[in-house]
Amino acid sequence: MSCGRKPSKRTKSQEFIYQEQCKNVALENGIRIGLEGDPDLQFLLKGGDLVKVKSASWRKTRFFQLSEDCKTVRQQTSKKFKKDSSFTLEDVYSVRYGRQTEGMQKYTDSDSSVEARCFSIVFKCRRSNLDLMASSAEEAKRWVSGLQKVINSMENLNRLQNSEHWFYDCMRKADKNADNKMSLKELKDFLRKINILVDDDYAEMLFKKCDTSHSGTLEGSEIKSFYNLLTHRQEVDVIYEKYAHTNGQMSSSDLLNFLHNEQREPVSLDYAHELIDKFEVDEIAKQNKHLSIDGFLMYLNHEEGSIFNPAHKAVYQDMHQPLNHYFISSSHNTYLVEDQLKGPSSTEAYVKALTKGCRCVELDCWDGENGEPVIYHGYTLTSKVLFKDVIKAIKDYAFKNSQYPVILSLENHCTIAQQKTMAHHLISILGSALLTQPLGNNMPTAFPGPEELKGRILIKGKRLNQLDAAFNNNTTEDVDSVSEEDEAAELKEDKPKPKGKTCNKIKLAKELSDLVIYCKSVHFRNFEHSRDNQAFYEMASFKESKAMDLAELSAMGFIHHNMDKLSRIYPAGSRTNSSNYNPVPLWNAGCQIVALNFQTPCKEMDLNQALFLPNGQCGYILKPEFLRDPGSQFDPVKLTVGPWLKKKTLHIMIISAQQLPKINKDNQRSIVDPHVRVEIYGVPDDNATKQTHHIVNNGFNPMWNTKFQFTVHVPDLALVRFVVEDHDVAKQNDLVGLYTLPFNSMQNGYRHVPLLTKRGSLIPSAGLFVHIMVLDA
Repeated sequence: MSCGRKPSKRTKSQEFIYQEQCKNVALENGIRIGLEGDPDLQFLLKGGDLVKVKSASWRKTRFFQLSEDCKTVRQQTSKKFKKDSSFTLEDVYSVRYGRQTEGMQKYTDSDSSVEARCFSIVFKCRRSNLDLMASSAEEAKRWVSGLQKVINSMENLNRLQNSEHWFYDCMRKADKNADNKMSLKELKDFLRKINILVDDDYAEMLFKKCDTSHSGTLEGSEIKSFYNLLTHRQEVDVIYEKYAHTNGQMSSSDLLNFLHNEQREPVSLDYAHELIDKFEVDEIAKQNKHLSIDGFLMYLNHEEGSIFNPAHKAVYQDMHQPLNHYFISSSHNTYLVEDQLKGPSSTEAYVKALTKGCRCVELDCWDGENGEPVIYHGYTLTSKVLFKDVIKAIKDYAFKNSQYPVILSLENHCTIAQQKTMAHHLISILGSALLTQPLGNNMPTAFPGPEELKGRILIKGKRLNQLDAAFNNNTTEDVDSVSEEDEAAELKEDKPKPKGKTCNKIKLAKELSDLVIYCKSVHFRNFEHSRDNQAFYEMASFKESKAMDLAELSAMGFIHHNMDKLSRIYPAGSRTNSSNYNPVPLWNAGCQIVALNFQTPCKEMDLNQALFLPNGQCGYILKPEFLRDPGSQFDPVKLTVGPWLKKKTLHIMIISAQQLPKINKDNQRSIVDPHVRVEIYGVPDDNATKQTHHIVNNGFNPMWNTKFQFTVHVPDLALVRFVVEDHDVAKQNDLVGLYTLPFNSMQNGYRHVPLLTKRGSLIPSAGLFVHIMVLDA
């Protein structure tokens, strides 16, 4: 039932049978995920000693080994009474060779021979990085290469392979005596592990039906039969049989009818042939241009059968529009890992935000020791990180996942000397990536587009003069005073002000000022003042309460303001727990830089990641035409007739779910009682929520067949959110999984919906099966 190293001693004949079963499972069900015989995989399965580094003085040797399920890494301790620990590769964010984490840089020597032996495992969750040292550079490279291969292979599994992998892994765990057979008792334990509660009579019936040898155990082909019986998708059979009109199978014409009538895809017969070639598993059926039920299920479980339109997976929007015509994925107080008062600051927070597609990060800069500026949340107990270390991290990771421009939003509290040091670090570390002059040879009148700014880093901050000084020898004084950033001033709101003082001023160094090109920070008075007195590159930052008021009471004015300029929104200072505000009303008002606390898993961050899911997850989404056209009269609060009003009726049927994860993992007898909630977010008239009934004690294959209907007036601004929860009468429901996407990125027809954890990680085996139909209202 599993593959890899032996879980216990066996005789030679048992071992032969065991290896053959492992081989079959690996080949048929993807447990070895395409790496059979790979020397790096064999190296991981054998395992070896590594030095675990926690501080300059804490270094302990531990034995690490990839388990037989090919996804769990075990760490053996030498302590007699301490249980061995482990982690799953599904929770690994990245594997980094060398000294590429804060811990490694702080606690190991920069000597090249030492660096070559170092590597780190970075996790998706808040778990601390695992910093390790191998005995040689060769060994370190093998660990890194092997782990990356396994992780990449796991990520490339299709949904059906993930499902089978998960199923056989649960079966292996239920095989308590590791004899590769399943007794009735083990079968009952297995059913609990896969999140389904059945009575003893039903379990015994399943067992007897598969035990064709009457041996009292299931083994070999009997286990395969049990798998087929348990994972049989009756709801898929019904759909398939409706269109399989050619000797019990779908011909290419039958498939085309399905694609036209159910999936509502305007495709040709050639496309149907392509799907058959890609997904049909039976060679005879493939030669006959037929799609069997197995091939049909393969199609439904790949991206072609996903709810998310694969045409939106890559960058597909016009990226030559002015920068302010895009929503820009943005982070607030990016350096913080936890709360706003006493939590740690880290360069790792920048790495994670940037690799999530964030394109605007914040740096709160203060004077540090030894003339080196630091970043932390001023007037609090949050820890400090060196400014230059943050800039190095940004340089290394700014363009790993997206080539489009990154904006560094500077909140500057430093003295002149350390401002000059900041400017030096920005120029010396970022090099040619740092934008230090406007593009072109003449004073610009509008922003360049993301395409023109590819690979460039822009500085947002205060500037001593107007941008045209960049073309006029820039003769500004070396030092002058400017007003503080609005967000910085807010920090001091509760502090007593000197009598008669109305505005906080800071000294600004010319060296830092000159680096601010397209994002000059200015104070906002009102829309008329901005229109008449401020240039396109002068932008304001708004506290969430001020921005929400403008979006509700002066939405049209805010929209037209954002047609000419950039606006940045930031959370209220009272959100000390790093909670987030609802970004949707600000997007409805055309605000581009709606900054959120990326470290906090919540509905608001889920909506943010959904907005930026299409267009290659590049961090830029082109605003709808009615948020860019100066003649637009769009008001999201008071809807009128216009090009924005594309009224649609959304029909959703929640059919079933597959292999939902257990919520209470400590209690193996706990089974989820799932219900599904569908939520619509957009203009106020479109916000809606509907929920199914709950299914008792079945997280493996619950079926609802519940139909919902929604009216969506402005689909260009709507997001659709699916939430699966464990129903609980006595207390708050627990989240099982969720998925959110833009309305316009949904595909019609029978679709699988992937499910994510609250932190946005894919739950590989789980999903919803739904039917979507969008009609003109």
